[in-house]
Amino acid sequence: MSNQATAFDSKAFRRALGNFATGVTVVTARTADGTQTGVTANSFNSVSLDPALILWSIDKRSGSCKVFEEATHFAVNILAADQIELSNHFARPGEDKFAGIEHSAGLGGAPLLPHTAACFQCEAYQTVDGGDHWILIGKVVAFEDTGRAPLVYHQGSYAVVMPHSRFPAKTDNQPAAVQQLKGRLNDNLYYLMTQAVRAYQADYAPLQLSTGLRTSEARMLMVLQQTPSLSLKELLTEVNLPEIEVTEAAEILQRKGLVDLTDDGYRITEQGVEQAEALWRLAEEEQAKMFSRFSEEELATFKKVLSTLASGSN
Repeated sequence: MSNQATAFDSKAFRRALGNFATGVTVVTARTADGTQTGVTANSFNSVSLDPALILWSIDKRSGSCKVFEEATHFAVNILAADQIELSNHFARPGEDKFAGIEHSAGLGGAPLLPHTAACFQCEAYQTVDGGDHWILIGKVVAFEDTGRAPLVYHQGSYAVVMPHSRFPAKTDNQPAAVQQLKGRLNDNLYYLMTQAVRAYQADYAPLQLSTGLRTSEARMLMVLQQTPSLSLKELLTEVNLPEIEVTEAAEILQRKGLVDLTDDGYRITEQGVEQAEALWRLAEEEQAKMFSRFSEEELATFKKVLSTLASGSN
């Protein structure tokens, strides 16, 4: 691996940083004259317990910088797993980002969003120059922890927190409580489904990456192959990705000649169709390998169960 300190592709650097999973926040503030703003950020982190300090960073080119510079307080709203739309909404520029958005006033007037996983209300403490970003450090003066599952951002895609599949090997001298917990987990259908997905992805994900496409790019291409032309809004719904990731994935797919940008949105090219077909073949081969041990009757029942759950039918 080269350690030369030379210029490098900033987008490739950003994608590499995406391997570090983070939470998703909307940071809000309000100035004394009533101007308020909110921005989606995943740069949030803790700094100190005593005093209670946190930080996040904002692009110096952001139109929201002036509000955060003048505000006495800001709030870090940790989004819950079902708040993807809020994340996308505050990631887009807009004159009044709070129009039609439920919120209340916190300390210093900073808007607080409801139903989040957690919220930290902070006094502006220090601003540090961080290259093309300002690093904003806040002193936490109030917080709320609702215990809701958080929204996660990893490799350019939204995700949710899932329990790790690794457990210590079973031994005869394990406490009874541990044995009981494992027994209850193995009887929990949701837990078994998440573990099955993890096991499946462990084999499939590397195969998909071997095509030269990242997960976000492959997902976008496969969706467009089924619906050849989609607007940006439609793509955001179908691929379950942040807007910035959709636009960056589209740029990469355009450079590869797999997708064209039209007046109506994004359209897959003939070359893109061929690549999507290769991705589908890969998916079908992996599916055949993973499910070859089950009978047609078992698979039909499995599909029926999954389809019913996916549709939300009772």
